[in-house]
Amino acid sequence: MTDSPIQNVGDTAFMVAAYRAVESERPDALFRDLLADRLAGERGRKIIANLPKGAFVGGWSVIIRTCVIDRLIETAIAEGVDTILNLGAGLDTRPYRMDLPASLRWIEADFPHMIEWKETKLAGETARCRLERIAVDLGDHAQREKFLADVAASSQKTLVLTEGVIPYLTPEEVAALARDLKSNPVFHYWIVDYFAPETYRYRRRKGMTRAMKNAPFRFEPADFFGFFRDLGWQPKVTPYLAEESEQLRRPLVFPWPFRMWIKLVTFFMPPARRARMKQFMGYVLLEPMAASPSA
Repeated sequence: MTDSPIQNVGDTAFMVAAYRAVESERPDALFRDLLADRLAGERGRKIIANLPKGAFVGGWSVIIRTCVIDRLIETAIAEGVDTILNLGAGLDTRPYRMDLPASLRWIEADFPHMIEWKETKLAGETARCRLERIAVDLGDHAQREKFLADVAASSQKTLVLTEGVIPYLTPEEVAALARDLKSNPVFHYWIVDYFAPETYRYRRRKGMTRAMKNAPFRFEPADFFGFFRDLGWQPKVTPYLAEESEQLRRPLVFPWPFRMWIKLVTFFMPPARRARMKQFMGYVLLEPMAASPSA
C-alpha cells in the first residue's frame, strides 16, 4: 500500500479523464467530453479527490491544454495533415468529440491493458474519423521502430501527439523518440508538453512530486528548446497555457493569500519578467528543421 493516489503512470490517464469529466459538467464548460466520465470511472474520481491541494494547477492545466491541443490539431488538419498519431493515447476521446473529417486517419497507440479498457468502455460508440487502436510497448525500441515504419508507409503527412507523455520519459528515451520521428519526413509535426524549470520547483513545493512518486517526472532539461533543436526539431508555435487561459476567460486562480503575494511581487517586476511568468507551461508544435546545406 502507498499514501499516493497514483500507483503508476497509467493512473495519470484516469486522472486526466476525470478532470475532463468534471469540466464537461460545468455550465460554462470549454468543451464537452461526454465519454470522459465513463472512461475515468470510480478510479479516476478517487484519484483527483485524494490529490494534494496544490493539484488544482494540474486540473486547470488539463482543461486549458485540451483546448490548446484541439486548436493545434484543427490547424494541422487545415494545413493538409491526413493522419494523427497519438502515442500514449491514454483515455483521450478526441476522435469522438471533435469535428473531424471522415477521411482523417487517427491512430491511438498504448499498452495492451489501456487499449483493452478503452475498447470495452467505448464499445458501440462511433468515431468521427477512421480510428485505429494499436497495442504496442513504445518503450521497446524494436517495437516502436517497426510500428512507426508501418505508420509512415501508409500515411503522407502525420501529426504526432504525445500529450502528457514526454514528462515521464528519461532524456535518453525522449532523444531516441525524437530521432525515430525525425528519420522519416512523413512525421511532419509533433506536439509535446513544455514546462519551465520554475514549474518543477512549484510541483515539489506543493506536494505534487510526492503525490506522483509512483509516476515521477523524469524529463527536466535545463534548456528545453535547445534539447530538441540539437535533435533536429524546432518550434513552429508555442501556446503557453496561462496566456491561452486569459483568451479563454479561464485564468489560473490561486488561493487568496498566494494571490495577494503574487500581485505584490509582480507589481515591482519589469514587464519582460511578468510576461515570462505566464510562460511556465505550454504545448509546443514542433516541426523538423531543414538540413543545413553543408550537412
